[in-house]
Amino acid sequence: MDFDLSPEQAQLKDGIERLIAANYPSLEARQKLAREPLGFSERSWAQCAEMGLLGIPFSEAEGGFGGGPVETLVVMEALGKGLALEPYLASVVLGGGALRLAGSAEQKQRLIPAVVDGSLRLALAQTEKQARYDLNDIAMRARKAEGGYVLDGAKSVVLGGDSAGLLVVSARTSGGRRDAQGISLFLVPADAPGLRITGYPTQDGGRAAEIAFSGVRVADADLLGEEGEGLPVLQRLSEYAIAALAAEAVGAMAALHALTVDYLKTRTQFGTPIGNFQVLQHRAVDMLIALEQARSMAFYAAMMVEHPEAQERAAALSAAKVQINRSCRLVGQEAVQLHGGIGMTMEYIGAHYFKRLTMIESLFGDTPHHLRRVVAADGLVA
Repeated sequence: MDFDLSPEQAQLKDGIERLIAANYPSLEARQKLAREPLGFSERSWAQCAEMGLLGIPFSEAEGGFGGGPVETLVVMEALGKGLALEPYLASVVLGGGALRLAGSAEQKQRLIPAVVDGSLRLALAQTEKQARYDLNDIAMRARKAEGGYVLDGAKSVVLGGDSAGLLVVSARTSGGRRDAQGISLFLVPADAPGLRITGYPTQDGGRAAEIAFSGVRVADADLLGEEGEGLPVLQRLSEYAIAALAAEAVGAMAALHALTVDYLKTRTQFGTPIGNFQVLQHRAVDMLIALEQARSMAFYAAMMVEHPEAQERAAALSAAKVQINRSCRLVGQEAVQLHGGIGMTMEYIGAHYFKRLTMIESLFGDTPHHLRRVVAADGLVA
């Protein structure tokens, strides 16, 4: 099987890597951008739009550029390598993915061009405090009212929630808290009356928000997809997110491994670079093996994320997440130990890669969660 990028994909890779390198030349530059009101640079977001990055997953008929999972992989790997802060996962993969999968023709025509040109950012308000990784555990309610619905409840750790202009919100229109049926999706403007958004920085330098809904009214036209049929959409979004995060993790691990090898070559002890000690060479090789295993699984996730058979697809994405999580932990912890004390200091960029890898390990399912899913599916299909 040919894993080489096409000329167009290689050109995309070169372009975004140059953009990220220019906007994130140092840890100091990244920290300065993180202190911006939105937690990232709006100028950089506009540059992403100019390059066409925000339109990659959308078809040309929808106003996008007709890319697929491999193009998303290329973008996310570059973002991971540069520790970029832009909410690409939140707005394009999750929010944009919800529009792409469930939006009506009118909703797509009205909203996708604004997402593509960068004037509208989206966020998926799905997680609730009691739910952990269960997508069907939704307590938030949406009751029918004249001309639409009224939303009451709360969402937690909404990625990019405080910089989004439009929220994709999951709420229960029928059934009990953990029922698979009765979950609906709604488009809610971030400035809707009764909506309270509390943003905060996350440990990895990104942004998230706690969002409270108190009598928030939405129109019938703001229902995304069919009433009560939101869970399959959320499941597909989770799969796309896992594939995207796998690519981002590979980029971050590759950068952290390169930092570590460079440190081993320059840090001296007993009059010689510590990289000359065989035991440390072996540990650097262990990092490289874990990185390459993760890279293989990231490609596997990109190939399988649009597989037509749901059970086989779900098992494949869970297996990919298991390997990504394991590699994130090994590469991150080995990098810290091989750097010694400097590896844990916030003045060194390696520690920030470690933080991001640790966050990726828990996003959209930790290792035990996905191992259970693989076992429940009787493993991967040969």
